[in-house]
Amino acid sequence: MRSIKCVVVGDGAVGKTCLLISYTTNRFPHDYIPTVFDNYSANVLVNGEPFKLGLWDTAGQEEYDRLRPLSYPQTEIFLICFSVVEPNSFENVKNKWIIEIRHHVPSDVLILLVGTKIDLRDDPHTLDSLHEMGYDPITQEEGEALAKELGCVNYLECSASTQQGVKEIFDYAISAVVQAGQPNIDAKPSPPVPSKSSNNISPTTATNNSTNVTTTSTTSNKPDTKPSTTAPNLASGRLQKFKTRKSKKCLIL
Repeated sequence: MRSIKCVVVGDGAVGKTCLLISYTTNRFPHDYIPTVFDNYSANVLVNGEPFKLGLWDTAGQEEYDRLRPLSYPQTEIFLICFSVVEPNSFENVKNKWIIEIRHHVPSDVLILLVGTKIDLRDDPHTLDSLHEMGYDPITQEEGEALAKELGCVNYLECSASTQQGVKEIFDYAISAVVQAGQPNIDAKPSPPVPSKSSNNISPTTATNNSTNVTTTSTTSNKPDTKPSTTAPNLASGRLQKFKTRKSKKCLIL
């Protein structure tokens, strides 16, 4: 089974976690849970071919700017998410997220631009709030234009609340990787980045009947973790791996 690593980035509270939970569990989480790192593994059938899709949820807040790139190595496709009713998150796609990705990963990595919360485009309360600030919702044409400008593989929209367009996003992401011919057959998935709350993790499983996805996810209540407290855990994990290697004896004649 081919493994594909997909990392989801974007401003905080634009709906990244809701998108992943809606896709993997067929339910919408109504409570906002700030994310440091979450990792989901989904077995997916696309065009009759099985794939193991590794989904990485990241924190968009500025305080995690140094920690977040630890999840980037070996990523085959990034989803840059913005909310169509939060113009600042749309501007940050160009001003922050594309710059960060290009800085940390090879320039030929695939990027899919995703507009979230499209159900709120017609919400009267949301529209009133935007108009008071002098804004309008981001249109599909604006999203498509930005994706073309930044060299993204495409622009897609979704609503995690209604599940409109959710399945299509991940099906497209898998197809884009396959068409790009990036080899990763039977590759071992990268280990999740340890966080301060790793002892409180509880595994959950769910089956998404509409997308043929069987998912194993790891979720936890995230504390206000500082980068300086998590980086040593990652380093110590690597050291422990080296310590377990057997020493070899050499006979000199």
